[in-house]
Amino acid sequence: MGPSAEHTNRSALVTGAAGGIGQAIAKRLVADGFGVSVADLCSSAGQLEALVASLGGPDVALDLLVDVTQAASVEAAVGAHVGHFGGLDVMVANAGLAVTAPLLEITAKQWQRTMDVNVKGVLHCYQSATRQMITQGRGGRLIGAASVAAHRGGKSQSAYSASKFAVRGMSQSVAQELAEHQITVNVYSPGVVHTPMWEGIDAEMSRRRGTQLGSEMAGMVAGIPLGRLELPTDVAGVVAFLASPEAAYITGQSIVVHGGMWFS
Repeated sequence: MGPSAEHTNRSALVTGAAGGIGQAIAKRLVADGFGVSVADLCSSAGQLEALVASLGGPDVALDLLVDVTQAASVEAAVGAHVGHFGGLDVMVANAGLAVTAPLLEITAKQWQRTMDVNVKGVLHCYQSATRQMITQGRGGRLIGAASVAAHRGGKSQSAYSASKFAVRGMSQSVAQELAEHQITVNVYSPGVVHTPMWEGIDAEMSRRRGTQLGSEMAGMVAGIPLGRLELPTDVAGVVAFLASPEAAYITGQSIVVHGGMWFS
């Protein structure tokens, strides 16, 4: 059960919130006292409704159907959020997808879909949230989903890595533009997270290499000094920090959350 409405004086909108990392972020932010809109595609409507109920109902949570590739859809979601909570303090542009395919096999359609969701989707979230935050005049937080792939490319991940490098670069630029409005812009870069997206990557890699399902993801644990796969809650804690007062002087940064796979 989340905090009651009288204790909720800040609000956040989280895209890609029906499951995985997005759902964990939404739960953590509600626990931290935020009113939270959980947004995802129409196909996730049932999951969103169940999530809102589990979070404590409409006093603290709102379910929104959104396609981040469409600017008008994101704008409408922000409008609905503001109408429900009275403002918007944090935008978590979490929605994303991954395509696993070698250079000579990736199709133009796969490439474009990856860019539309992972890059254009973040752009739309940043734009709509920024307009609202500037109007409010009290600053705000833009938090985008990057990845370890935004720092180092991986085999058969050219589209995904290119999209996440773009998010990281865009966020650094936007952070400079919006500093005068006291709007900070940061990204979180997860590693190998036990989510449906990574299970899909594992399935594709296993198919190509002729290995057992699950063996590819399990094998990655050997390269993680902390000795386990990442959990969505590991990422949610970092996002909660970026949304907190303690992170007020951090902007333009990418916080890598990968259990020590490598060091920069």
